[in-house]
Formats: sequence, structure tokens, C-alpha cells
Amino acid sequence: MESTEEQGRMESPGSGRRPRVRRNITAAIAQHICADRYPSGSALPRENDLCELYGVSRTVIRESLKVLESKGLVRGKPRVGTTVCDRDDWNILDAEVLDWMGPYIKDFDLLGCILEARRTIEPAAAEYAAERASAQEIADLDKAWRQMRDSAGEPESFTDADVMFHTVLLTASHNQVFRRLSSAIHAALKYALHASNIAVENREDAVLVHGQLVEALRMRDKTAARECANRMLDLAVRDLDAAEKAIGRTK
Repeated sequence: MESTEEQGRMESPGSGRRPRVRRNITAAIAQHICADRYPSGSALPRENDLCELYGVSRTVIRESLKVLESKGLVRGKPRVGTTVCDRDDWNILDAEVLDWMGPYIKDFDLLGCILEARRTIEPAAAEYAAERASAQEIADLDKAWRQMRDSAGEPESFTDADVMFHTVLLTASHNQVFRRLSSAIHAALKYALHASNIAVENREDAVLVHGQLVEALRMRDKTAARECANRMLDLAVRDLDAAEKAIGRTK
């Protein structure tokens, strides 16, 4: 970590670097919360102590705490201080929160929870999409599938295309609640798919069933669409197991 003097230079007016410092300090405090260095229900150190611990000014600490409070990790009260919130209050669908959870994500059973949500939503969304999807939405799904197929050996690109596929699928259901859920779980879905995609060596099965789902939608076959969605999720169960084992080895 940079020295206090270096941090001070970063925070000087016009330097343009304080946002980066604030992000780094916010992430550091958040990761310590995720690691239970600051357990739920406990009080964070006082501002002056946090300044000393992290080597930054009170302004940076205050800005960082505001960000953490907006995401449900902490709660500040006058004359009481800042308390770490219960994990149930955290905005776990926020992309930054997911990044902060990082190595500790297995402790939260979040990957399993995402899969349970997909089990509930995606088969119905696929069936509705077979009836309601526009020609453009089917074309968008086909494009995402082709990107998956062409980047099967590149986990990052494959995940981006995979996330796009599932996002378009929920949108193509033309169910307003599913559309809202699509935007809400986007970050979590990306994290889950990325964890799965980097844990498995062969993605051919996933490419095949995604392509079959596109064809089912093109043929307006609701039964086949639901079956394809369920088969995708069966593969997700297999890949989730591989991902959790990989995360366990990393830890």
C-alpha cells in the first residue's frame, strides 16, 4: 500500500487520482468485512483509527464508508459509529460487492443460490420466449450462441457471450418481472458463469444445448425450449460442482 505521504499526493486537488485511492480503500475495508476481520454486528474502528490503519485521510475514509453503506455492508449512526450489517442486508447482486466477496464467495453459498434462482426462472422464460420472442431477439440469441461457439477455448469471451445469451433470453420472455430480474441478477450471473466456465475444460455440451434452444425458439416449440433450458441447468449443476471444488483448492 502507498505511504501516507504518497496517498496525500494522490488526494491533492486536480490530481484525478483520489477516486482510485477511494476505490482501493473501499475494497480493502469490504474485503476485511467479508473475511470476518470485522464481523457482522461489530463496530468498525473509529475514523481516526481507520485513517491510521489504511494510511489515508478522513475524507477518503468517509467517502469509502458512504459507498459501503449504500451497498448495505455497514450502517453509520451519529454518536454511535459505524456498524457492520448482517450479511442478509448486503446487496449481493452488486458487481462490486461480488468482487469484494471474491475468495470468500463459497462461504456465502451464493453460487448455489444463483443456480436455484435460475432453476425457477429460466425454463419458464424459455417457454414464454418460444411464443413471444421477436425475430430480432432470436437473432440476438443466435449471435450470442455463435460467439460462445467461436470462443469455446477462451473463458473470458465465452462468459461474456454466455451472459448475453441468458440476458436476452429473459428479455425475450416479454415478462416484465423477468426483465427486471435480468438486470438485477446480471452481475451475479456473470460471476457464477465465469466461475463455472473457468472450472471446466470442455464447453462443447454447453454450446450444443444453447444452440438447440435457439432452434427451439425459432421453431416456436415451447416444450423443446423448456427442455433445453432444463438441460442447460443440469450442465450448470455439474459445472457449479467443478467451480466450487476449484474455489476450495484456491482457498
